[in-house]
Amino acid sequence: MAQHARDGAMGGAEMVGASPTMGLRAPVFLAIWVVMMAAMMFPAVAPMVLAFHRIQAGRHGSGAFVPTWVFVAGYMLVWTAAGAAAYAAALAAEAVAVRTGLGPAGAARIGGAVLVAAGLYQLTPLKDRCLSKCRTPVGFIMTSWREGRLGALRMGAQHGLWCLGCCWLLFAVLFPLGLMNIAAMAALTALVFAEKTLPWGRLAARAAAVVLVAYGGLVLAVPAALPTYAVHAGMAMPAGGKGTTYPATVSPQASQSR
Repeated sequence: MAQHARDGAMGGAEMVGASPTMGLRAPVFLAIWVVMMAAMMFPAVAPMVLAFHRIQAGRHGSGAFVPTWVFVAGYMLVWTAAGAAAYAAALAAEAVAVRTGLGPAGAARIGGAVLVAAGLYQLTPLKDRCLSKCRTPVGFIMTSWREGRLGALRMGAQHGLWCLGCCWLLFAVLFPLGLMNIAAMAALTALVFAEKTLPWGRLAARAAAVVLVAYGGLVLAVPAALPTYAVHAGMAMPAGGKGTTYPATVSPQASQSR
């Protein structure tokens, strides 16, 4: 019985880990998302924040001064809204997977398609345009400056939209790779930093395109190459039973007990 309980607990944990929403309700998911995005984007957005701060520091004590946190709040509002959209998309994906009885190979191939799409997006004019706005803090300030707190909030939101346009598909690959995959998070953080701050940032974006398309193609051909494949396979084939697909947040033992 103890072994059975341990197997049930491990199976439930694996299924939650395989779920795009991690089995979390919206407020908790959004809180984790915002912390993740702040940690991953801060190195790349720091030059823009510092440029805004230097200008406002020279105005300290005057009526025109605006705290830097207002700009940052506008930026994070955009990424919070993106997290809400990601959660809604993840819920829809889970519902479709359960309704269609999507197997581990099918789920992995969808992940492979996302990787390929992210790689191809790296080569689009829209990516280049968004990246050019993110790489030039002084140029952004000269063309987008607005006075007052509301103006600073709008500036932060506008800069956040350029960053979102630049990186949204890069962060989408976290879902097939594992939303809490530390190695993937570190690699994406380094890539975004290189794209936005280093002299060879555009070359880094194109190199990432090659890697993403190649890896996505490999996953399409060999689904087991995706890190989350083994977890999905465990969900589809519980130990000691026939292959059955369960919702990501429900364990086989719980289903049997009903």
